[in-house]
Amino acid sequence: MSPRAVKKINGVSFVAARDSVDSTNVSPVVEINANYAAIMPFGFIKNLDNPKIIHNTYRQWFGETRAGAKQYIEELSKEDISVMIKPQIWVSRGQFTGEIMMKSEETWEELEISYTSFIMEYAELAEEVNADIFCIGTELELFVKFRPEYWSQLIKQIKSTYKGNLTYAANWNEYRKTPFWNQLDYIGIDAYFPVSNKKTPSIEDCIKGWQKHKPVIKEVSKTNGKPVLFAEFGYRSVDYTGRQPWSYDRSMNSVNLQAQVNATQALFDVFWDEDWFAGGFVWKWFVEDDKVGGKDNHMFTPQNKPVEAVFKNYYKRN
Repeated sequence: MSPRAVKKINGVSFVAARDSVDSTNVSPVVEINANYAAIMPFGFIKNLDNPKIIHNTYRQWFGETRAGAKQYIEELSKEDISVMIKPQIWVSRGQFTGEIMMKSEETWEELEISYTSFIMEYAELAEEVNADIFCIGTELELFVKFRPEYWSQLIKQIKSTYKGNLTYAANWNEYRKTPFWNQLDYIGIDAYFPVSNKKTPSIEDCIKGWQKHKPVIKEVSKTNGKPVLFAEFGYRSVDYTGRQPWSYDRSMNSVNLQAQVNATQALFDVFWDEDWFAGGFVWKWFVEDDKVGGKDNHMFTPQNKPVEAVFKNYYKRN
């Protein structure tokens, strides 16, 4: 079945936690009418030029491991929530993964061996649990740029193990240069595009801000003959949320719930009814719903905020 024939992906990025989950953790996902969840096991790198990825160890949180990812998927499947397995890398001190860059051929090759071990661990899990989508990497711009042959071969290796749909989560300013879209099923974009410089942008402001981005996204979809998937999307409930939506800067802490609502509504209005647009996964959704978000929270989660109603309404439509 072509990805185009599948219903819209109305997803949440289901954040890994210390412990296992149960129905009480899944029910809030059902309540906003989501039909997909991204499951995100993690590997860790000490710094941007270190080739060793540490993963699936007893020192990690349960949800970051293979066993944890599988347990989460089993609980979600009880409520007919489909999954995308999206293994991610964390660089010490939160350095940007797009800047991972080796200093020699030898260390590039070490990184490739380590990354293959990491990603095949979860490709095997994806096949085992019959995951609907597998994401082969997230925001690894320089790794992709300087080692394209490796990525082409990795995709072939993944396909020998996992038979479902593949994507890659390219950063919003990376996706036009990603060389292997024709080998995948979805053009995956982490959609933190700047759309407005206003403190509280209106829905119309943000829609206007999308006008310079949307035609380019559509053209990449058309050129490659693949639907677009927002592997991550979302806005913080903060002043100037549309200016640099990717920013985690905690000095930006002036809560603005309406700005989050307006920017989110605009994104849905611009994309969700397009036939070349597959859907996406909101960043981010925590498993303990009653302990996160709320009217005083200035971070990304939509949980227990007015913007939840926007998701509930749109996710019900499609």
